[in-house]
Amino acid sequence: MIFANPYYFLLLLLLIPMIGWYIWKLRKSQASLQISSSQGFDKAPVSYKVYLRHLPFVFRMIAFSLLVIALARPQSTNSWENSTTEGIDIMMSLDISSSMLALDLKPDRLQAAKEVAASFIAGRPTDNIGLVIFAGESFTQCPMTTDHAVLLNLLKDVECGMILDGTAIGHGIATAVSRLKDSQAKSKVIILLTDGTNNRGEIAPVTAAEIAKSFGIRVYTIAVGTKGEALYPDPYRPGRYISQPVEIDEKALTQIAQITGGQYFRATDNKKLKSIYEEIDQMEKTKISVQTYNKKTEEFVFFAMGALLFLLLEMLLRYTLLKNIP
Repeated sequence: MIFANPYYFLLLLLLIPMIGWYIWKLRKSQASLQISSSQGFDKAPVSYKVYLRHLPFVFRMIAFSLLVIALARPQSTNSWENSTTEGIDIMMSLDISSSMLALDLKPDRLQAAKEVAASFIAGRPTDNIGLVIFAGESFTQCPMTTDHAVLLNLLKDVECGMILDGTAIGHGIATAVSRLKDSQAKSKVIILLTDGTNNRGEIAPVTAAEIAKSFGIRVYTIAVGTKGEALYPDPYRPGRYISQPVEIDEKALTQIAQITGGQYFRATDNKKLKSIYEEIDQMEKTKISVQTYNKKTEEFVFFAMGALLFLLLEMLLRYTLLKNIP
């Protein structure tokens, strides 16, 4: 907490003469009666008012102190803040074709990919990150943003069947490039995750990679799927699975990474997929300027209300229980 008018605290020095004046006045107003002995009054009952007689003055001093704090205008410490941090612009391109429901990763390929991607996003709070999804076609699920809460909610909603089935890897790259090409960041990256071979779309994956290279965009490709066979959803019997060979165009994915200066990875299980994202997380970063706004909040109202409360208590005691009778 900070104070907009801290010099008002000098008024607290007035407490010293106020307390001195109260003590002097108290002594001055003491009545005296000359008697031969006070022994007879020793066992006389003492009224509770004797113990409360200084309370109005105490309440007045507390009210005065709270009023001074209110005048000093206490505020929350929020403000505009410029800082330099490490970050890059990243577009995540995620395959949501029906084959991503295969069970070689747990609970399935798509859910495993979403969980690891969410952890990756949470670990890079200052980066601009966006999300492209693709199957037989592609579209931007979330433009690049630093509002990762929105991004994570949109990632959570991604499911197979949202768009035409198939695997258009070239379109997945091209859509991500269209979001990154105008970025002013020195480092621009696409993380492409797929489990198949390109069988849809008019843009060849290698052509899309050449376009990415022309804009200085690196593409990191991740192939998801075990080696051998895996259980895939049966297209003719919903809810059932059939064992089929895992077919991934590793040659094309490797070529995409090489053309753009990225790297190719193969994730055969959940643990390997997680380690791949951790490795990508160690990529070089570029310094970016971040401006954070924190709103200031006035806090004087609570102190002003406290001062009013103690002042009312002081008046209530002074003119009721502790009222002086001339």
